[in-house]
Amino acid sequence: MKVVRWRTALLLAGAALASLAMVACGGDDDEAAPTPIPTAPPAAASGDIIEVATAAGNFTTLARALEAAGLVETLKGDGPFTVFAPTDEAFAALPAGTLDDLLADRDQLTKVLTYHVVAGKVTSDQVASLTQATTVEGSTLRIKVENGKVMIDDATVTTADVEATNGVIHVIDRVLIPE
Repeated sequence: MKVVRWRTALLLAGAALASLAMVACGGDDDEAAPTPIPTAPPAAASGDIIEVATAAGNFTTLARALEAAGLVETLKGDGPFTVFAPTDEAFAALPAGTLDDLLADRDQLTKVLTYHVVAGKVTSDQVASLTQATTVEGSTLRIKVENGKVMIDDATVTTADVEATNGVIHVIDRVLIPE
């Protein structure tokens, strides 16, 4: 039953994102284009979202949290998914006790983790032209270009377009917490 709800939520979020992408506006045509986001070196995707993140070596806390929330199999699924992935350093920067509290509360942990996922594959070119995106969790991420950097809520995209067979990962420097 959970898989059906997840798939339905992902499909609805994907439809919302597609609609949003059609009407999103990155600003006036007179504005200069944003500075390109650092992207991963071009390479053929070597695995699904979970495999690529695990192989990178700097998402061990995220992997542990996804396991605790029971989301690993979902992100190994067909997708496509766009994951704004906080690094281990981003998790370490949370206030003391926050990570432990999240790991102890599966519902809240799931809410936080699904707030980092957008249904569909959204590349850096597309992200930079959006002002918002609906997450799998159901809330809206604020997207803006500030001082040449793409911001997702208060997090900065540090590396974009890490390809996976079932989507794309954009590395961020903070854990996103839904309001």
